[in-house]
Amino acid sequence: MKPLVILSVLLGILFLIGAVIYFIEPAKSLPAFFPGYDPSLTKIHRTHAFGSLVVALLLFSYAWFSSGKSSKEDKKE
Repeated sequence: MKPLVILSVLLGILFLIGAVIYFIEPAKSLPAFFPGYDPSLTKIHRTHAFGSLVVALLLFSYAWFSSGKSSKEDKKE
């Protein structure tokens, strides 16, 4: 398997976990290293959640299309 495919799947999983955390935790309960952390806010960062979800889906789709057969392999068969 290609190293970029593995990396994109791992990053996709991380961004998906981040999206779930953004959806369920208010801004004051986010980990301090997350963008949008604010100890005084009680709202949920939906835009951060949707952004993280879109990035995860893009990474998964890259991995999907990159792991398929290349045109060189198609010509050999």
